[in-house]
Amino acid sequence: MAAVAAGGGIAFAFALAYGAWCYVRGFDRAASADASNVGAILVNVALFTGFALHHSLFARLGLKAWITRAVPPALERSTYVWVASLLFVAVCAWWMPVEGVLWRAEGALAAAFRGVQLAGVAFTLLAARRLDVLDLAGMRQVIGASGASGPLDTSGPYRVVRHPIYLAWVVMVWSAPFMNGTRLVFAVISTIYLVAAIPLEERDLRRGFGAAYADYARRVRWRLIPFVY
Repeated sequence: MAAVAAGGGIAFAFALAYGAWCYVRGFDRAASADASNVGAILVNVALFTGFALHHSLFARLGLKAWITRAVPPALERSTYVWVASLLFVAVCAWWMPVEGVLWRAEGALAAAFRGVQLAGVAFTLLAARRLDVLDLAGMRQVIGASGASGPLDTSGPYRVVRHPIYLAWVVMVWSAPFMNGTRLVFAVISTIYLVAAIPLEERDLRRGFGAAYADYARRVRWRLIPFVY
């Protein structure tokens, strides 16, 4: 089981690194001359929908219980991580180029865009500082060590919005210096997914933290983007 969990952790790290490389460099690939934008967009929607359905539905409490009937309970999280990582790699590898350019920043403006993206990365790290990476990757459950889980975190970025890591994602995907059609479709679809997934995630958070999360939601009104949602 340890090998499976360790492999899942490696797959998780690789998927994040590969996704970042694709968005920064890989999505610059031009569409072929005879390609259809509509067809490419439909393929991309189908790809991300497959990933999103797994990422959201299999993270719900009921389906977690179902998975543990098929695999040892200690491998439940690792199984989820393996599948999610492979699906995300597939999404990025098979993402179809889409023609068109929304904007192309140059010089100092491009550097400013990169600075905003780096700020999104820093905001992610700040918001994730209390997450147990080994638990997230499915390794802690196998090695049996005690995790760093604790009470509901309502400090720092969590005083701004209830899902600061998602906010950081939105900032990063929408601040590309070169926003071509390929990146635009990825940014739009992934943002729509986050907006749709948050209510499902918050339902589980309310179940897990009870009145503490209800009180937190009353104090921090915005879920994802301040003054918007």
